[in-house]
Amino acid sequence: MVELTDVCDRSIEEALNAAAGDGWRFESVHFVTQPGNRRPVMAFLLFTRGALPQEA
Repeated sequence: MVELTDVCDRSIEEALNAAAGDGWRFESVHFVTQPGNRRPVMAFLLFTRGALPQEA
C-alpha cells in the first residue's frame, strides 16, 4: 500500500511507475475526501506481488 497526501496526476503516476518497476502489480486506488469537498485529500494505492521463489 502506498499513501499519497499530494493527490495529483503526477504524484499518482510516479508512485505507480515506481511500484511497477519494483515488480508490484497495481490492484486499486482509494481516495479520501472531506465532507462537503469533492477534491481528494489523500489516496491509497494498493499493489500485489506474486510469491517470491523459495531459496534453496
